[in-house]
Amino acid sequence: MIKTISIDNLQFDENGLIPAIVQDHRSGQVLTLAYMNSDSVTKTIETNETWFFSRKRQELWNKGATSGNKQTVKQIHFDCDADALLVLVEAQGPACHTGEESCFYEDLYINDVALLQIIPQVTAKINERHEHPVEGAYTSYLFEKGVDKILKKIGEEATEVVIAAKNEDKQELTSELSDLLYHSLVLMEQQGVTLEDIKKELYKRHVEKEGQQRE
Repeated sequence: MIKTISIDNLQFDENGLIPAIVQDHRSGQVLTLAYMNSDSVTKTIETNETWFFSRKRQELWNKGATSGNKQTVKQIHFDCDADALLVLVEAQGPACHTGEESCFYEDLYINDVALLQIIPQVTAKINERHEHPVEGAYTSYLFEKGVDKILKKIGEEATEVVIAAKNEDKQELTSELSDLLYHSLVLMEQQGVTLEDIKKELYKRHVEKEGQQRE
């Protein structure tokens, strides 16, 4: 489904620019903040790749044109004042020129644990243990034993979830659900199912279907 609204709706500043926050469409991680003018917004929509305006060089530039770290655009949103953009992308490499995944890798203030990335981080660790087994590592052991062992563990954890729920013990239930989710992620890796596959299926069931019912 492709939906485009005229860029005439956007409010560019006195220099003809609008800030664009670039975010990974899968993980939600903020990758960078750049600026666009009307031409770069138009080229971004036309090419389905991010184009920005360099305030220093006073010219358009295409992300990844030299580095190869392209950003495929999935969606573009603007805020309530129409003076800022949120660009959701699929990143094909680091967003930052330093080689970091995100430009926002320096810490200024931390008061709590950031949980946004935990599922992608766990998934990445499971993939690493699958691709590069480590002796004595539990995840590597599960892959070594194969699908039957993984399924057995999922069955055991599912039963323990039921017991915890019947006991009405929130902490116990949280722990058992975490175990069930972890082993489900291991199974997904073993079977080649990704989080994106799951998200797309949920979208079809709960968002796309609901939209069709309204029509």
